[in-house]
Amino acid sequence: MSSNDQTSGTSLYIRALICNAASGAAAGAIAATFVSPLDVIKTRLQVHGLPHGQKGSIIITSLQNIVRNEGFRGMYRGLSPTIVALLPNWAVYFTSYEQLKGLLRSRDGCNELTTIGSIIAAAGAGAATAISTNPLWVVKTRLQTQGMRPDVVPYKSVLSALTRITHEEGIRGLYSGIVPSLAGVSHVAIQFPAYEKIKSYIAEKDNTTVDKLTPGSVAVASSISKVFASVMTYPHEVIRSRLQEQGQAKNIGVQYAGVIDCTKKVFQKEGIPGFYRGCATNLFRTTPSAVITFTSYEMIHRFLERVVPQDKGYLHGLSKANELNKPQPKASGSDTDRGQPPSQSNTKASSIPHGNKEQLTRH
Repeated sequence: MSSNDQTSGTSLYIRALICNAASGAAAGAIAATFVSPLDVIKTRLQVHGLPHGQKGSIIITSLQNIVRNEGFRGMYRGLSPTIVALLPNWAVYFTSYEQLKGLLRSRDGCNELTTIGSIIAAAGAGAATAISTNPLWVVKTRLQTQGMRPDVVPYKSVLSALTRITHEEGIRGLYSGIVPSLAGVSHVAIQFPAYEKIKSYIAEKDNTTVDKLTPGSVAVASSISKVFASVMTYPHEVIRSRLQEQGQAKNIGVQYAGVIDCTKKVFQKEGIPGFYRGCATNLFRTTPSAVITFTSYEMIHRFLERVVPQDKGYLHGLSKANELNKPQPKASGSDTDRGQPPSQSNTKASSIPHGNKEQLTRH
């Protein structure tokens, strides 16, 4: 391949990366905005547990209390760091995920990754993302819960929170809860196989292929797999939220010395139900969040593919080469008919990377 072809191939890869990352971040931001009130309730239940004398629906009562005490803005506490975190979140994830996939493919000597290989790539990318964006999730948790602590000096903004946490608690404060966050990568190991199995089942039932599923079918598959994975791995979210929130309450002191200490105290004080505080709210927001995320992703991704310029000269030259070299007519849906190099075949078919579905609807 000539240097021009290599340059053009690189530009196609960068274009695909930009389209995927931009549409994913936008879809995540839309979904995060829509489900923010439920996310606030879930986080507060994780940190503070059930309110004393709770009667009626937890969700409705919690929403009424938030609006009464904090106004409409209270339902969107922590939305700014959530959206801000999504941008580097997706950028780091896509870069890490693609690099790991490339390494694993070259090692296996084939284009298709095994299930184990995909899990390793998604989990590795998830770990890199958790480490990179943890400070923003700490800020998000504290902004969402500070309204329930009238005795603390509230953070005024994302920047104010980051500055104060760094000054008052140091780097350790910014990375509180990082251990359970990394443990949460196991979420991908459960969600991904379930997601793929459900997609394959729906595709077989509809007599189509996985990459041609409608956005609605993909949303159904992702919702079911998300609920299943969330129930299995939810306790780590409770531990993480409590570790992230405790640094703001100076007058109370440090309640938990670490992950093990927090786990013991939650179990001793609240039992097994304590590890599932806010789980119902979390599951309630998972389905609409998944539907919004995937529908938005598909629409935005298609739009970006139309408006983001591509190297037409390279595509034209590749099409002519394919016409000369192909031994028999290709199916209309093949990658070579689209003018894409074979090495990019999986980029199109897997437009929504597996690990990212955890962060889109992230706690």
